[in-house]
Amino acid sequence: MWHLGDGEEELLEDPLPLRNVRRPEGRRAQIFLRYKDDPEKAVVKLYGGWLRVPVTCCSLLVTKETLVQDAVAEALDRFGLDRNFANRYNLIEVSLDRGVAERTANPQENMLQLVRNLRKDSLRRYHVVRFYIQEKDDPHDHAVFVGNLPLSLAQRQYERILLRLLGAKEKPFTAIGPIYFEYGSLVITFNTAKAATSAVQRLQNAVYEEKKLIVLCLPNVQPHMLSPDCEPLLVLVNVKSGGCQGSELIKAFRRLLNPFQVFDVLKGGPLVGLYVFRNVPKYKILACGGDGTIGWVLQCLDIAKQDAACFSPPCGIVPLGTGNDLARVLRWGGGYSGEENPMDILRDVIEAEEVRLDRWAVVFHEEERSQPPTTSNVEPSPDSEQMMSNPEDQTSMIIMNNYFGIGIDADVCLQFHNKRDANPEKFSSRLFNKTQYVKIGLQKVFFERTCKDLWRRVELEVDGKVIELPCIEGIIVLNLLRYGFLF
Repeated sequence: MWHLGDGEEELLEDPLPLRNVRRPEGRRAQIFLRYKDDPEKAVVKLYGGWLRVPVTCCSLLVTKETLVQDAVAEALDRFGLDRNFANRYNLIEVSLDRGVAERTANPQENMLQLVRNLRKDSLRRYHVVRFYIQEKDDPHDHAVFVGNLPLSLAQRQYERILLRLLGAKEKPFTAIGPIYFEYGSLVITFNTAKAATSAVQRLQNAVYEEKKLIVLCLPNVQPHMLSPDCEPLLVLVNVKSGGCQGSELIKAFRRLLNPFQVFDVLKGGPLVGLYVFRNVPKYKILACGGDGTIGWVLQCLDIAKQDAACFSPPCGIVPLGTGNDLARVLRWGGGYSGEENPMDILRDVIEAEEVRLDRWAVVFHEEERSQPPTTSNVEPSPDSEQMMSNPEDQTSMIIMNNYFGIGIDADVCLQFHNKRDANPEKFSSRLFNKTQYVKIGLQKVFFERTCKDLWRRVELEVDGKVIELPCIEGIIVLNLLRYGFLF
């Protein structure tokens, strides 16, 4: 335990370590913990990563004379590989502190000093750092995910936007695609890590149509390195769900699993993780969030599965939302409390029984509207006339997982959604979210009455028969045997 006072560090010793600590006027005393370093040696754990080796990791004893290249050679020997080819491998320092950050260690760097510096900078950061052995010459392409682009453009339009943002006349990337038109996102591929890194650095600071782009370097999963009976887990976490419980959960899963199996859906959406796993022949998904997050994952899976080796992976749930009706029906529980052991959650995924879930398409047809009068002498083009008269252009479709509502329940949900988007920091607990639902609901029922004449404005037809509606303010179509379970 150390005390920082007047710019100098002082070691606090037993039996009364706080006796001589003076609190600066108007400020708190600065006391911090520091790892008790052995100046002569340390034990370091090195992981094989994507190397095809019989063990996941090995522990090495490093001393003041141990260089990074020596640690790599020793690790290769422990993994059953030829240590004489150590110059073909890098030591990668992977930090899980805030997301996933990588650094390639210098072969001549002192291994003991590297570890001691990590411990000195931050004990918390030291405990979320892993060391991986990785081949220098990666024969695979380097993929970069780009999101927050305009929706539903042609491929050439996306290419022109990227070239403009990269400041290039010719394409620096070798391929573009897949393109997720519905979400305004795509993947571009480079044949060298240098070209990919340069593009990422430029795009990360780029803004298009007043929106900052989402840019992510994607890991490369090699299915041939997986054993035939291996069924890896893809974890998709909404870190803001359930009063931001997801932020703690994602850290726990990144410690337990390979960090490249765990993705934050607020950074590019579920499509990022689904693309990374596109060539894996068999895997499972663990979606951590509310019913909205689960629906988002399933919707993205519908888009991504067209080019995926695994057409329909089973999906487990960690319920982080407010209602969690889908999780309750599928027996994943009513809500994550934060006290559950993440390792137990992983065991539940392994032992869970697969069941089928019906999902419905809700199709909206706009009423055909007459063309408004024009004061211009210019006649509309044939293309515009065809577009306005084509009923397919006035049709939209959404997928329903839980239920579909028209009226007061939809009005309440929309207002709750708008309030949470405007002030996300206030919606920091499941209990607060529930009280907001109650408050908005009472306002709608007793004061605003925006849907009091719904039964007069809506015509309900079932199997070709018109249903006479009573005096109601909402209509709900259920897919689950549970609705609005807030408490």
